Amino acid sequence: MEYGHLELRIEELLKEKSISKNTICRELDIPRANFNRYCRNDFQRLDANLICKLCSYFECEIGELIVYVKE
Repeated sequence: MEYGHLELRIEELLKEKSISKNTICRELDIPRANFNRYCRNDFQRLDANLICKLCSYFECEIGELIVYVKE
């Protein structure tokens, strides 16, 4: 049974706010390889601390960062 999946809207938020991946990785101390996986939605689990960092950095609500996609 398929339950759907979560997608992160990081790429869209970076474009909206004109922020580079290098800048956000440096300022939030996130390894670039890990960040790229999140940008590609290539993850199994989400780190709650990372989600909090991203919401704070982008000044957004969690629903603007994460969307649920039904299969």
